[in-house]
Amino acid sequence: MSPVHDLCLSSIQQDIHLSGPSQSLAEEFAEAARQLKKEIPNVRFGKVDVSDQKDLKKEFNIQEFPTVKFFVNGDRKNPIDCKGVREASAFITWVKRRLGPSTVHINSTDQTEAIIEAEELAVIGFFKELHGGAVEIFYETARDVPELPFGVTATEEVFASYGIRKDTAVVFRKGKPVHNEVFEDSKQNKVELTRLIKTFTMDLVIEYNLETSVKIFDVPVENHILLFTPKNSETFNKTYENYESAAVEFRGKIMFILVDTNETRNGRVFEYFRITEVDVPAVRILNLTSDARYKMPADEVTVENLRSFCQSYLAGKAKQHVSSEEIPEDWDKNPVKVLVGKNFNQVAFNKTKNVFVMFYAPWSRECRKLLPIWDELAEEYENRKDIIIAKVDFTANDIQLIMLDRYPFFRLFPAGSDSQVVVYDGEHTLEAFAEFLEERSKPKAEATGKDPSQEIKEDLTKEEL
Repeated sequence: MSPVHDLCLSSIQQDIHLSGPSQSLAEEFAEAARQLKKEIPNVRFGKVDVSDQKDLKKEFNIQEFPTVKFFVNGDRKNPIDCKGVREASAFITWVKRRLGPSTVHINSTDQTEAIIEAEELAVIGFFKELHGGAVEIFYETARDVPELPFGVTATEEVFASYGIRKDTAVVFRKGKPVHNEVFEDSKQNKVELTRLIKTFTMDLVIEYNLETSVKIFDVPVENHILLFTPKNSETFNKTYENYESAAVEFRGKIMFILVDTNETRNGRVFEYFRITEVDVPAVRILNLTSDARYKMPADEVTVENLRSFCQSYLAGKAKQHVSSEEIPEDWDKNPVKVLVGKNFNQVAFNKTKNVFVMFYAPWSRECRKLLPIWDELAEEYENRKDIIIAKVDFTANDIQLIMLDRYPFFRLFPAGSDSQVVVYDGEHTLEAFAEFLEERSKPKAEATGKDPSQEIKEDLTKEEL
């Protein structure tokens, strides 16, 4: 038997019910493994149940499920993430492009036409040199976009046939060019080129629903603008026309999404953005990295207003839209303290307290199941003056945290810091919560083995210096 040089590994969590898209991905992954078994015997496909293999989950920092990683030549420390790949054919292409050429070398116009007319979309790179420099960015991008055919040429005849003079990546749809990306002054990078090309796999404006939600988040565009409006309204056609017209200018920078407010299955999205019937039509921008949300200042959905809003956001001038419930009168009367946007920072970043917070959604069955356990934990620590157990309805309050997670999720804000946040990723049991809290809330002297008075002296000495 040939030695195994490369391994494509999928991490799963068996105790989480697989949704339709996740189940489909698992089946496509298995089909790719079957097809490649004979064709490339040195590549093996495997899966890991991280609910059982917790050390592996921690070692490879698995945050979402399923996650696919590719290990080359036994290199355990530098696996390659395989993101946004959903079909068996794309998995196969992705692996092949990692192990061999990522593009087809084109020598003639006829060969170019055959490629761009064979599929709905195709990408052709026109480069004067096929090694080094800008073309390497093109090769890397091709490896990360396995769902599209890529070709590359340095042939003068092909350049002339398509009127190309400079190093350029051209996106073709049904054999016709729809976008030219000229490589000048080393401004392009792989991330930006990948982002731009992947947007052409979707409509200029994509309607949010259960089927498209997976694709929306697979495209690496971190800025999403959402139009909330009923599709059956009298003004819908004009509103949509304006929205689509504005989208052209921001392709690859901001993804334009339509949310039909008459679709009851979109209720979670309305709740997340705090959109009500009186608000529509409404326009919001969401940054996926920071979870920051922005509200379009103007009420009328015109091309001019949309363009101004997007330009202001990209320039860093848009004002962040922050929602908060009012502080309940009895927020601190019970063992579990109730936090909202307006009192979160004051309580969570209290330097004298270790504040353990549960972020929950009222509609989540898992959250409702854990709330009684959270109450028990709070009762157990009610008499500890250095510990606060709190909860916050994350669907009604904007809390700006760097690392978000699926509901419910938990964060500890340690005493003595006005910025540190500790992620809790243990089991959701009373015993596990208490063990984590005990370990993390140990006094400094106990943790470091130093005398507290000596620590004070050291701090004073530093201040004097």
